[in-house]
Amino acid sequence: MVKWTRHAKRQLRHIHDYIAQDSPMYARRVSEALVKKTIGLDELPRKGRRVPELNEDAVRELGLYSYRILYEIKFDDLIEVLAVIHKRQHLEAEEIPKDQ
Repeated sequence: MVKWTRHAKRQLRHIHDYIAQDSPMYARRVSEALVKKTIGLDELPRKGRRVPELNEDAVRELGLYSYRILYEIKFDDLIEVLAVIHKRQHLEAEEIPKDQ
């Protein structure tokens, strides 16, 4: 099962709203594509690469467009999406809330 944390959902909404200022249609497409990218992670949890800034084997990321989707492998069948950030954004370990 893939579960999105409240933090990740807020970030996705922010991305949607920002893009929607110029194009509501493209905002919907990007948001849907980001969510779709996480489908099936419970079947292939190590699909993404390790997040270099965190250096934890259980915390991984997938890239899509100019975004990084960070997720944590909690159990073999439970994945938590932790954050969706822009690739140019500097990432600090403390900025990724876990266990929400």
